[in-house]
Amino acid sequence: MARRDYYEILGVSRDADNGALKSAYRKLALQYHPDRNPNDPAAAERFKEASEAYAVLSDGDKRSRYDQFGHAGVGASGGAGGFGFDPSAFGDLSDLFGEIFGFAGGGAGRARATGGSDLLYQMEISFKDAVFGVEAPLLLSRLESCEKCEGSGAAAGSEPRTCPVCRGTGRQRFSQGFLTVARPCGNCRGEGRVIEKPCSDCRGEGRTRKSRNLQIRVPAGVESGSRLRLGGEGDAGPNGGPHGDLYVHLTVADHDLFTREGDDIVLTADIPFPTLVLGGEIGVPTVDSDELEPVTVAPGTRVGSEMRLRGKGFGRLGRRGRGDLVVRAGLRVPESPSSEEKDLLRRYAELTGAPVSGKGVFEKAKKIFQ
Repeated sequence: MARRDYYEILGVSRDADNGALKSAYRKLALQYHPDRNPNDPAAAERFKEASEAYAVLSDGDKRSRYDQFGHAGVGASGGAGGFGFDPSAFGDLSDLFGEIFGFAGGGAGRARATGGSDLLYQMEISFKDAVFGVEAPLLLSRLESCEKCEGSGAAAGSEPRTCPVCRGTGRQRFSQGFLTVARPCGNCRGEGRVIEKPCSDCRGEGRTRKSRNLQIRVPAGVESGSRLRLGGEGDAGPNGGPHGDLYVHLTVADHDLFTREGDDIVLTADIPFPTLVLGGEIGVPTVDSDELEPVTVAPGTRVGSEMRLRGKGFGRLGRRGRGDLVVRAGLRVPESPSSEEKDLLRRYAELTGAPVSGKGVFEKAKKIFQ
């Protein structure tokens, strides 16, 4: 199969200078690099093809021979191994492969300002605070820029000096096959500078740990697992970088009487049997007041039936209004009924044929089987 023209592969004219060649190759290499296109043979072939074209055209002697004799002039035999690649042809492209492999660095002698770490704080609030929302105090410990050295990390009267290993770039170059790539400098940890006389307060870190008092606004309707984000309240970044964020994870404490179902508060109220049968009015507690709220029980109410007090539940998170207080009917059973109460209950059992222990009922049962 006919070989493609190198100028066509790179998409440049035949009189393109080295800058245009490098620019075109950078674009293609970033687009088709195998690390960005795993398991894509077509992309791998395009990357190899572009690398071969650049290796020839960026070399003055090879380019001259290629212009005169075509592929035969550079001894290409259908693959990258058909001629010897010169690693120096790619040495000035280490920034490109830094972008691919994640080794991008800063300029000489300049420490890069990076963002600070995010912080996580666990906070427990009461059931009632989750219903209405609350302003809660929070004592935070975080890293802040050192005031004494203004974040430089160097003692007064001194300055950080350029790292002698990486010469301020924050990177060290390594050859990998025909590529020359850059990695963070191990001597200066990628900073590009070395502090010989560290600040006595921050010990060269440029940051010190301080306490900070905050007031956290917890909105109504939150539940356990809710997370609040406070932008810019995390650790300060190195070298004057911006603060990270603070995340507050909330836990809502259980309540002795109430449980939660969505935006509703649920209360199981044990109601006397006569009230369930005949109807009546009972008083129930709410989160709104210390006084009992009246609830009407309809005649013939079954155990498990629900009665609602509208707008007495949780605040709706991000919306207006509140859920309801759901009163779920239970049955109150007297633990130690009086003799009079027992007699009345036995009489009721006789009337309804309810199977209970007692002389009257036992004798009635005997008569049934006589």
